[in-house]
Amino acid sequence: MTLEVKERIEKLIKENKIMVFMKGTKLMPQCGFSNNVVQILNALGVPFETINVLDDNEIRQGIKEYSNWPTIPQVYINGEFLGGSDILIEMYQKGELQEAVEIAIAS
Repeated sequence: MTLEVKERIEKLIKENKIMVFMKGTKLMPQCGFSNNVVQILNALGVPFETINVLDDNEIRQGIKEYSNWPTIPQVYINGEFLGGSDILIEMYQKGELQEAVEIAIAS
């Protein structure tokens, strides 16, 4: 990953309280796992931003290196990497995700 790609990723994560690197957009997810994440965040009623990794191969590869996580989607809240679809579903079911987003939005 180039320094430029790393800086672009860090800027996106820093500027958005909830940032999702996904396939497609929040209005049109292009894979089931990305759709799961969008549905969960929509159910929580929280604002979030997305970047379509299908439109940017440098970001698509770079985010995997940046997080040391091999799959997409990837969710960051308040600059912290939470995980992908399975982790978000689990956190949502336990009520932990609601807590995390409330803290993020309040800060």
